[in-house]
Amino acid sequence: MRSWFAELFGTFCLVFAGTGAIVVNQHTGGTITHVGIALTFGLIVLAMIQTLGDVSGCHLNPAVTLAFAVAGRFPWNRVHVYISAQILGGLVASMALRGMFPDERGYGETTPAGSSLQSWMMEMILSMVLMVVILGVSAGSKEKGLLAGVSIGAVIALEAMFAGPICGASMNPARSFAPAVVSGHLQSLWIYLTAPMCGTLLGVFVNSIIHQPLEKS
Repeated sequence: MRSWFAELFGTFCLVFAGTGAIVVNQHTGGTITHVGIALTFGLIVLAMIQTLGDVSGCHLNPAVTLAFAVAGRFPWNRVHVYISAQILGGLVASMALRGMFPDERGYGETTPAGSSLQSWMMEMILSMVLMVVILGVSAGSKEKGLLAGVSIGAVIALEAMFAGPICGASMNPARSFAPAVVSGHLQSLWIYLTAPMCGTLLGVFVNSIIHQPLEKS
């Protein structure tokens, strides 16, 4: 139960701060800036890893939870528990933003700037890179400690900074699902549900190649 609530709270904070930065930026005529939004996503992830890593592992992302299970680092019978908490946490955050900013549109939703295929490919590659980093710095299925927080937060901020204007740089189905449902804009949601899942699974495969045990001579 503690792990479930930690994942709910952590995902709430991620969506509230990250998409909240987008909403505030729109509401105030661009005072946050794109760089500020990217840094907000990175910093909130860093803070949550430091705060919740020892409790739940601080996945905050259904694609990450699924990939940890595929990699053999997380029990399959807890995958649905974590994903339910992540989805609910994101929804509560988006509903809170809608309550505070009823006249805004989108609530930080992710939409492709170009073609759907372009954004799908970019989201998949971004998620693959993110998962390789996560697997490289995590202990088992737990993202915890200063090294993990800084590394994962930095790659999220970096990817959001350069790829955000094209695809939104979600890398997280829960982060995209919540604002899409609350705003009622579901036409591009399939991109942000499927691409991160495929990307993190590819990341598991890439990590297994990079870190496979060396054969004894």
